[in-house]
Amino acid sequence: MNEGKKDVLKVVLDTNILVSSIFWEHGNPHKILEKVVRGEIKIFLSKEIFDELYEVLVRDFNEPLDIVRQHVGFILTYAEQVELSYDVDAVKEDPDDNVIINCALSAGADYIVSGDRHLLNLKSYNSLKIVSAREFLDILEGRGK
Repeated sequence: MNEGKKDVLKVVLDTNILVSSIFWEHGNPHKILEKVVRGEIKIFLSKEIFDELYEVLVRDFNEPLDIVRQHVGFILTYAEQVELSYDVDAVKEDPDDNVIINCALSAGADYIVSGDRHLLNLKSYNSLKIVSAREFLDILEGRGK
């Protein structure tokens, strides 16, 4: 493994964070995406997360399909896609959220960044830390100090 890449955090961004990163350029999720583009962190997503992102963008935003494809394509440029190799049932209140944990476990991620209270209430799962966008930026800013 390349020494320079060893310190890059591996992160799964929940769908709500991905959507926010696209549409709110002054928000914390967008700041995280900027760090992804600069190579400061590495994001991972599964087909299931990709499908949900596409569905939400088409269903909830009045954007032409070609614009939706551009947004999703941009994220795919910087995200590493993983196949789910876990099937945990950690989020009892909203089982659909388990796909985020399963993706993070499959990717060997360090963090899940989410705005979803069901995930945030867990705070962690095994070695995964589950944090808000603001908390994650605070963690990044504190690294190396």
